[in-house]
Amino acid sequence: MPLTATAQQTLNKPRVLTKAVVNTAAYLDLSKVKLAHILGVSAATVTRLYADTYRLSPAKKEWDFAVLLVRLFRSLDSIVGGASDDAKKWLGSENRALAGKKPVDLIETTEGLVRVVTYLDACRGVV
Repeated sequence: MPLTATAQQTLNKPRVLTKAVVNTAAYLDLSKVKLAHILGVSAATVTRLYADTYRLSPAKKEWDFAVLLVRLFRSLDSIVGGASDDAKKWLGSENRALAGKKPVDLIETTEGLVRVVTYLDACRGVV
C-alpha cells in the first residue's frame, strides 16, 4: 500500500534535518568535533552523519539541538546576506551583546546555543 503524503513527509524529516545540519556545519566551517559537542553525540556519530549512514532522530535530544543549529544558520545567513565569510567571522568574534564571548564557543552548550539563536532571531526581526 502506498504511503500518504503526510506519512512520506514524516519519513523524510530525519533525512532532511540530517542533511541540513551537515550543510550548516560546512557553511559555518564547524569541525566534526565541534558539531558533536553541539548535538551532544559522539564524534563517530557525526562521521556517520556525514557518510549518510545515520539519521538524526526526533525521539532524541540531538534533534532539538539540530533544529536550533539550523535556526542559527538561517538567521545568521539572512543577516549577512548569504556571505559565508561574514557569517564565519561573526561566529568567531567576541560579541558585547553576548557578554564579550564568541558565539562559536557559546553554541557548544545548550544555554549558549539558545542564547545565540535568540539573539540572532531578535536582530533579524528588527525593522
